[in-house]
Amino acid sequence: MNRSPKFTSRRSVLGACALAWLAATGVASAQDAWPSKPVRIVVPFAPGGTTDILARAIAPELSTAFGQQFFVDNRPGAGGNVGAEVVSHAAPDGYTLLMGTVGTHGINRALYPKLPYDPIKDFAPVTLVAAVPNVMEMNAQKAKDLNIRNVQDFIKYAKAHPGQFNMASSGSGTSIHLAGELFKSMTGVSMTHIPYKGSGPALLDMVGGNADVMFDNLPSSMAQIKGGKLVALAVTSSKRSSALPDVPTVEEAGGPALKGFEASSWFGLLAPAGTPADVVNRVQQAVAKALDTPAMKEKLQAQGAIPSGNTPAEFAQLIDSEHKKWAKVVKDSGAKVD
Repeated sequence: MNRSPKFTSRRSVLGACALAWLAATGVASAQDAWPSKPVRIVVPFAPGGTTDILARAIAPELSTAFGQQFFVDNRPGAGGNVGAEVVSHAAPDGYTLLMGTVGTHGINRALYPKLPYDPIKDFAPVTLVAAVPNVMEMNAQKAKDLNIRNVQDFIKYAKAHPGQFNMASSGSGTSIHLAGELFKSMTGVSMTHIPYKGSGPALLDMVGGNADVMFDNLPSSMAQIKGGKLVALAVTSSKRSSALPDVPTVEEAGGPALKGFEASSWFGLLAPAGTPADVVNRVQQAVAKALDTPAMKEKLQAQGAIPSGNTPAEFAQLIDSEHKKWAKVVKDSGAKVD
């Protein structure tokens, strides 16, 4: 039977509408099904540092919450810039996250003349995972040999032997680096900066006696401090850490020259800009729930970390305020990229 052009046209329109409806519902179903495959958490530093420790602490919690594997992918280099750039170029589909730091999203924009990513425009903040103090530390045997028992001893010896000490860090632009630069600028002490691709490699040289001093994130150094391989001279936060209550702050131990010294670190999850808000919110809620459990609180606090789990909006405000703070520190200290 021949069909009229009018009938054929109507059928074509109905068919097109049906296809459009199927396509739309298919996209919605795909989004609703997230995650339908493993999710990568990029850590922009080598294994063994605090960024890595926190990512590996939260990854299994997210795997359990969503029924899909969340795995850590270490991409060290350039003070965290290599890994951050990887995530900035990743598809905004919820399958790539970054464990960002105060370095990648607070310091580096002021320190590096040209970043390969925009810390604000290229990312969607998810949640702050934890904040930690840094700890000024030395190889225990070296401190004993030089009779350095506290910050004042260190300053006195360093000024009497200018250029003798080298200062290890997890990379140029990290809070570990900037804490040391701030210390140098406030005390007039001369130290040679040696950047590594993360706290893990730096700690190996600290324990081996090949590096002299480090302002490391407390969680990554805690085991070596407790084990007697490293000696903690002071913590860099404004208050003492409950994990090392007998260790004074730099301000307490350093006297008038170090009044107001404060250089804490933070670590949080970010997604590529454009990641669906629903995915961002689901991850934030899962992280907040995991961080609120007694077991996770105890685990992180024992290492000197203060768990958070704040909202994406709150995390975004923190990133903005931290950039302003560290831009001033970079300017005042004269810190440079090595």
